[in-house]
Amino acid sequence: MSYAGKNFRYLRKLKGWTQDEFANRLNIKRSLIGAYEEERAEPKLEAMEIVCKIFKLTLDDLILKDLTAPKAASYLEQRRGLKMESSSNGIIHLVPAKAAAGYLNGYADPEFLDELNTFTLPMLAPGNYRAFEIIGDSMMPTPSGSVIVGEKVDDFEDVKTTNTYVVLSKSDGVVYKRVVKNNKAKNKITLISDNPSYEPYQVNSDEVLEMWKAIYILQKAGSVQRWDVNQLAGVVNNLQQQVASLQKGMS
Repeated sequence: MSYAGKNFRYLRKLKGWTQDEFANRLNIKRSLIGAYEEERAEPKLEAMEIVCKIFKLTLDDLILKDLTAPKAASYLEQRRGLKMESSSNGIIHLVPAKAAAGYLNGYADPEFLDELNTFTLPMLAPGNYRAFEIIGDSMMPTPSGSVIVGEKVDDFEDVKTTNTYVVLSKSDGVVYKRVVKNNKAKNKITLISDNPSYEPYQVNSDEVLEMWKAIYILQKAGSVQRWDVNQLAGVVNNLQQQVASLQKGMS
């Protein structure tokens, strides 16, 4: 019996590499890494030789030994725990737009988070941060493709009305909106877009899985839409009217 495919997955995760990163190191397609790890195909000799060189293994070890045995597995779990704890030390997991759908199911799964790329921002104070790529024009003038760096909200009481948050809910997945709490219906929040073309809508608070308060917005230079003063004044006025109307209805 060959353990090569199983060991590929174990060793990749031991290094904290995504399948793309691992494939690049082995000079093969990412789809092959998936096939190897799922044991749908036997790794080619050339790929196994590179893995052995990286991890200082023999071919016999890679093929014939289960490296996920209890001792090794416990080490991997320790490493995962350290990686999760590292989020409080400024390590930020990036959720790209293409992973947003999977994030709804994997937001609390260490294996899913292991697949995400990470980065750091030296200006951040210690805390629990995550970054999300947003797509669309609902929060213009923040352009599509921007990355929102958010700090985890652990207590719903800490949510400040009209501040911007990345909200993960069962019904909508990942969205970036302004949040208004409902004084009448404590079990609902209202999400508002900065672009007045989009109507506010409500979400049941028990459907909200995570909230991340926007701390920084990262975007490409020159990607900001340039609005004239009249356009900007109109947007601000429209937003103020929406918030005032909602607050009046909630009081």
